[in-house]
Amino acid sequence: MLAALGFATIALILLLTMSRRASVLVALILLPVLAALIGGFAGDLGELILGGLSKVAPTGIMIAFAVLYFSLMVDAGLFDPLIRALLRAAQGDPLRITVATAVLTLCVALDGDGASTFLITVSALLPVYRRLGMNPLVLSGVVCLGAGVMNMIPWGGPTVRAMAALKLDSSEVFNPVLPAMGFGIAWVLLASYLLGRRERDRLGALSPRGPATAVLKGVEDDVDDREPAASTTATTATTAAAATTAATAESSERAAPPAAEGHDRPVLRSPGDGPGTVRVPPLPRTWLNIFNLLLTIVLVVCLIREVLPLPVLFVLGFAIAVLVNHPTWEQQQALLDKHAKSVVLVTTMIFAAGVLTGILSGTKMLDEMAETLVSVVPDSFGSHLPVAVAVTGMPLSLLFTPDAYYFGVLPVLAETASGFGTDPAEVARAAILGQMTTGFPLSPLTASTFILVGMSGVSLGEHQRFVFRWAFATTLVMTAAALLTGAFSL
Repeated sequence: MLAALGFATIALILLLTMSRRASVLVALILLPVLAALIGGFAGDLGELILGGLSKVAPTGIMIAFAVLYFSLMVDAGLFDPLIRALLRAAQGDPLRITVATAVLTLCVALDGDGASTFLITVSALLPVYRRLGMNPLVLSGVVCLGAGVMNMIPWGGPTVRAMAALKLDSSEVFNPVLPAMGFGIAWVLLASYLLGRRERDRLGALSPRGPATAVLKGVEDDVDDREPAASTTATTATTAAAATTAATAESSERAAPPAAEGHDRPVLRSPGDGPGTVRVPPLPRTWLNIFNLLLTIVLVVCLIREVLPLPVLFVLGFAIAVLVNHPTWEQQQALLDKHAKSVVLVTTMIFAAGVLTGILSGTKMLDEMAETLVSVVPDSFGSHLPVAVAVTGMPLSLLFTPDAYYFGVLPVLAETASGFGTDPAEVARAAILGQMTTGFPLSPLTASTFILVGMSGVSLGEHQRFVFRWAFATTLVMTAAALLTGAFSL
């Protein structure tokens, strides 16, 4: 009963969100509540929901302040040199930018934390995609592929859970699949090349652009014309709005004569910009950029070394950054107003996911689902269990949280395989080829997924439809490589 209810809840969530018949927020909250009522847990509903919310609360706090921090840094121009370097290397070519996206993601994802990977890569690259008119689904999809493969590293969540659940070490679980991971990285680069070529063809067919150097110059002009961060935020907001309609803005700005030639142009003022206002002189932009860079480096190092809890680090980092970059109350308020929508969109999704996981875990639906899944495996299939685990791991990321799978399903599968003479370590290796590795950036059960889609400006259903087959192909490529290299047997 509970297993069927759990499977039906997940299936309805995926169906309604992917078909756009309900928003993700509504589906993640109301469908689990309905399932709990049907299952007879009405009396425990409040406790179940609060339990789930309390588990995701630190993540929600971290994401709220992380979005504010990186949004501030984007406005301040911290990523402008990176954008220039990428565009110079790409020469305005969507194909090269897409491949550069994959390379950057593979490097940033070495920290093993999906949330920080998405925050850094999307913040740095989204302005480039918008400026060139590229599909944001390509950005979210390529970042998804790169982060998924890199989540196999020994300090990543799935591998750590697999080792803990089966009492194995890294040499038994990760080292044998390292060649397969290499094949996975190669596939991600190839997939990014194919997606980039398709995007180049699409943009060329829609609106043939001028020479690549002209596109590059336009982007660099936009970057160079950015106002200092400590000046009025109204000008920054105007620049950001113009970036979303690049072609119209670019042509109008170039056609417009300068104000010095006698033409009236509106003067944009921020709150507190009138006569008699106490002025806070802005820091020179060079020194401000150096400060922002050093602050971000210190923050990333502290995140990797876990000097303090992640939410605390982002709270402190944002407070310091906003004080230096926007020293007046009016400027700070304008910054919060500007980015409030992004924060609300991402954090509400995370708390909605907490409702889902709290109900599924608290009612033991996940436990029943795991037992049901294992029970349907026929005995004759036992010797082929590692391959089956590898192939099904990625799709099952949409059904099971990492804890539910690795601590609930994996031990039973490993014990079953052991009865057929298969080393349990082979099952663990097979699991990390897809379950919450290539599959985690698509799953509605992980909070970081909503960071990726929220910051990229795409819906979860669009993202899943776009990248599912590419992510599943990554798992299939690594599974074939693992068989060829002897990580597990057929």
